[in-house]
Amino acid sequence: MPASAQPLAAGSILLGLVVLGLKGAAWRLTGSAALFSDAAESVVNVAAAAIALAALRFAARPADANHPYGHDKAEFFAAVIEGVLIVLAAAAILDHAWAVYRDPQPLQAPAAGLALNALATVLNGGWAALLLRRGRALRSAALRADGQHLLTDVVTSLGVLLGVALVFATGLHLLDPVLAALTAVYVLVAGIRVIAGSVGGLMDAAPAEDVVARIRQVVGQSAAGALEAHDLRMRSAGRLTFLEFHLVVPGAMTVASAHEICDRIEAALKAAMADLVITIHVEPEGKAKHHGVVVL
Repeated sequence: MPASAQPLAAGSILLGLVVLGLKGAAWRLTGSAALFSDAAESVVNVAAAAIALAALRFAARPADANHPYGHDKAEFFAAVIEGVLIVLAAAAILDHAWAVYRDPQPLQAPAAGLALNALATVLNGGWAALLLRRGRALRSAALRADGQHLLTDVVTSLGVLLGVALVFATGLHLLDPVLAALTAVYVLVAGIRVIAGSVGGLMDAAPAEDVVARIRQVVGQSAAGALEAHDLRMRSAGRLTFLEFHLVVPGAMTVASAHEICDRIEAALKAAMADLVITIHVEPEGKAKHHGVVVL
């Protein structure tokens, strides 16, 4: 994992603590169940950022005898743990919302509480955009999960701000726990999505269809001299994508010539897609299946 990802994960911890302080103060000032839900999710943000940093550092370790393919999948484990934490936060919010629903209380100092929460939301929004942009650029599952979680927090915070303002304006105090419960449901769905996406990586799911199509196109265009390529298989592990396929060449072709074609294919693929690990199995024409990638 590029070292540039680690400062971002460390920055998430620092920002998470600042945001948690702001949202915790907003909840304490107002006593709002909805603002409690926002603060509770910020606790998860801090824990998730710490887990992401640990995962990035572990994933950055080079391949060794016990892990010949590297340690990049550690990011997927971190994302699964983060998803579980989000689900637990949703359960805590629902529990608190139920308690407030049974014993509603008028809000205190709503203007100050809303101002603090709004500042925290702006900080989260800016950092979420940065994490998502850099996570895509670095192909970091941990950074993307962290950024997606913060983006979810921003959406829920905006809803909470609007809802608490509505409670203050109308005096309908029961709206506060109802809003908190709705926030919990949204957070729960987000947590499940994070878990589902990360499990796909752990199960060696194939990359997106457009990526696979692009790889097949590059192979077909750069394999002049070969007859076909078949049994293309791809999987992702953190920033790395592993590709393997069989390349059919004329039976009389020398090993040196076949190797030259493989070198050309590998160069074209790596130019088209970063962090690609390629394995090519060369086989003579008599083994061809005649239903793979057509060489152009």
